[in-house]
Amino acid sequence: MKILITGSEGNIGSKLVPFLKSKGHQIHRCDIIEKFEDDYTLANINTLGDFYTTFMRFRPDAVYHLAAMVSRMTCEDSPGMTIETNLYGLYNVIVLCREFGSRLIYFSTSEVYGPIGGLLSEERRDLAPNNLYGLSKYLGEKLVQYEITKGLNAIIVRPVMFYDEDETLGCHRSAMIRFAENLVRGNKITIHKEAKRSWMHISDGIEILERLLYVKHFHIINIGSDEVITMRELAEMMCAYLGLNYNDMVNEIELPERMTLVKIPDIRRQKELTNYINKIDLKTGVGMVIDKVKSRIK
Repeated sequence: MKILITGSEGNIGSKLVPFLKSKGHQIHRCDIIEKFEDDYTLANINTLGDFYTTFMRFRPDAVYHLAAMVSRMTCEDSPGMTIETNLYGLYNVIVLCREFGSRLIYFSTSEVYGPIGGLLSEERRDLAPNNLYGLSKYLGEKLVQYEITKGLNAIIVRPVMFYDEDETLGCHRSAMIRFAENLVRGNKITIHKEAKRSWMHISDGIEILERLLYVKHFHIINIGSDEVITMRELAEMMCAYLGLNYNDMVNEIELPERMTLVKIPDIRRQKELTNYINKIDLKTGVGMVIDKVKSRIK
């Protein structure tokens, strides 16, 4: 299958590309990072003209749309770029997918649920995104669903707490990589009291994403793990792995505004449609993250 990946150089795209190639797919990458390679196009999804040329030359069967403004902090600091990229840029991708008959796999986020509590099922209608990142992705979902009525072939995925030992380091990244970096450096970390999450290793996530190529009808699908853990338990696990005292290394605070206390995804639809069983349990994954972070910051 000929597959175009926008945002191909990001944390998910950089792992998805080689996996899809290993499955025999023909891949073309697209991102705004300057580089020149045969299977890569430097293009901005907000600039339809440049992006049109990519579609015309490659004519993809499917498009994984990963290019976006992401993270709660980044989107709050750059609201104009967030709306332009996550909505106008998305619309450009939609228009081209419709024109060239490409199937769109749109990456939303679990942030669309907001702080509603309970099991986060795709069937729920009380979604309440409480930050600009979640809101822009929620509106993106609505745009995709509207365009389906006009002929778009699409599927919406809501990744739930993917983590990766190679994830970009920095204070704006996921808690998993931030905790690992700071603890390895001997710095204290801060967790939110009573917060709870499920975590999925990127290697499991990309296998599920490849299987979605063969799901024929429109669906909204949570992509995640049913292994749920409190943030305190995660911090304890990391401290134990590093031989650190939890009380010396961890501050506990109340949940800040525009964040969600508990994320427990309903992944029954994922299991039904992909028949996939996760391979990396959380304890193993945490060890992989810490060991890799140690080697990265030497």
